[in-house]
Amino acid sequence: MLDFTVAIPARFASTRLPGKPLLNIGGKPMIRHVAERALAAGARDVVVATDDLRIVEALQMESVTVCMTSPEHRSGTDRLAECADQLSWPDDRIIVNLQGDEPFAPARSILQLAELLADSGEPMATLVTEIRDLAEFNNPNAVKVLLDMRGRALFFSRAPVPFPRDTPGSLPTPAWRHIGIYAYRAGFLKQLSALPPSPLECCESLEQLRALENGFGIAAAAALAEFPPGVDTQEDLDRANLFWAGSGAVT
Repeated sequence: MLDFTVAIPARFASTRLPGKPLLNIGGKPMIRHVAERALAAGARDVVVATDDLRIVEALQMESVTVCMTSPEHRSGTDRLAECADQLSWPDDRIIVNLQGDEPFAPARSILQLAELLADSGEPMATLVTEIRDLAEFNNPNAVKVLLDMRGRALFFSRAPVPFPRDTPGSLPTPAWRHIGIYAYRAGFLKQLSALPPSPLECCESLEQLRALENGFGIAAAAALAEFPPGVDTQEDLDRANLFWAGSGAVT
């Protein structure tokens, strides 16, 4: 069994959806759903890194460690780097960074990502899923990713890329949506966080671009299990509640 930690950054002051980690899905705070998915993946331990005591109070769960971090962090990666120092993670520990707004993250995909990092030889890894809908391709909240022939990330963007020059307005094949979940070893996490925010990272507001702009490779693979979109807006939250009412089942 692969030994890995799932770390969940959870910030209360979300710009688009304030108090997002505590918003209810099926009568339960979203952050509890996320923590339960991490536990189901078989992680050695599950850590929630937060800056707000209200999130701590919502996470009175066995097998979940809560790490209080500074409210000044610009990204989840930076928040987890502080957590790595506080908890003295060894540099070779595999860390899966599961965003606090992924309440339906399949346990199978969380484990898949940890295995991808262990096998890839790259310092960082992530998952993608194919886009089959033109509206999703054009949605800036759906982050697109371009891959090379070896399955490594070339670029991430909120823009609809790649642009199909010969058939404008159509959906390119394949088109990939980035799933906001990462894996890296604790040593690289701290190295990445020590770098200043990069120009493209600031422009797109996508923290993973810091790694690419500094020459680090990111391995990517299509998620083996369906990975529903995360919750960024009120519309996403409404959709999540409908999904939970309809099935409530993730694997």
